[in-house]
Amino acid sequence: MFSATPVSADTNLSTVVIFFSSSTPGDMNDTLAKSNISDTVKLFQLIVYAPTFTLGLLFNVMALSFLFFKVKKLSESTVYMIALIFLDTLLLFTLPFKIISYHRQDMWGLGPLFCSTLESLYFVNMYGSILISLCICVDRYIAIRHPFTALTLRSTKKAAIVCAVICLATSVGTVATFQLHEEGNSNSSCFHNFSKSTWENVGLLSALETVFFGSMAAMIFCTVQIIRCLRKRRKPDNPQTYATRAEKIVVANLVAFLVCFTPYHVVYFMYFLVKNNILPTSFQKVLRDTTQVTLCWANLNCCLDGVCYYFVLRESLEDPLQNSRETSTQN
Repeated sequence: MFSATPVSADTNLSTVVIFFSSSTPGDMNDTLAKSNISDTVKLFQLIVYAPTFTLGLLFNVMALSFLFFKVKKLSESTVYMIALIFLDTLLLFTLPFKIISYHRQDMWGLGPLFCSTLESLYFVNMYGSILISLCICVDRYIAIRHPFTALTLRSTKKAAIVCAVICLATSVGTVATFQLHEEGNSNSSCFHNFSKSTWENVGLLSALETVFFGSMAAMIFCTVQIIRCLRKRRKPDNPQTYATRAEKIVVANLVAFLVCFTPYHVVYFMYFLVKNNILPTSFQKVLRDTTQVTLCWANLNCCLDGVCYYFVLRESLEDPLQNSRETSTQN
């Protein structure tokens, strides 16, 4: 029971002074890190994830049906596309649970193992998709810019090996995802409230940022070179050639990649600086919400990939005379 003895103003003042003098920036970070996700973020997530999950799953399944049942012979590009769509589909299946987690806040209730598995599928497949997207772009570049070298560098077997290596390499990331929360924690929250050690892991930050920005630089270079080459092949008397359509496709793929992934990786880097007291902690609440919003936005790429490659495949199959040359150019 509390004592009913009155407490003097001096005592209250001393208590306040002791509290603030004993608090460190790290303590304040921990307190802010456990703050609830705002209703605005939860609403934005629901608005984005509902159509992303529905349309993404629909178009990815339709694209896979084209690849498995209507494409008679697999090419290097279709191998990469199968791997990309497969990874995107796995990530899509985690989105409903991510919505549940955010609305339950600190009452996850589905177990730490299931949470870590979902987080692994989510983050590992996202970066696997980034690397496969890079491979598709590089494959296009080699096929169009260096057609003679492509004869030795490109093959369906080599493409399958590259996909397998990427899947294995990104699977190593599950070691990190199973350590996102404090040891011995019952994982009362999932997909957020990561441990302090996670935010102090410079190696993890460096790996993720290098994968994205390295892929981005390579894709920009390859896309520019592809467009240059295709424009040289364009017929002046017939501007609506297959080369023109291929230009639109490669540009659309690059724009979708940049628009979806760039905001998250910029904000994630800034949030990391705040969590390590390099930037003022006054930015933490804003950057925390912005990180969650941009992460939702990044997942739109799963839907856009499926939509893009579905229409690419459908167009190539509807025009059998141009099928062989458009497949090597567009994919």
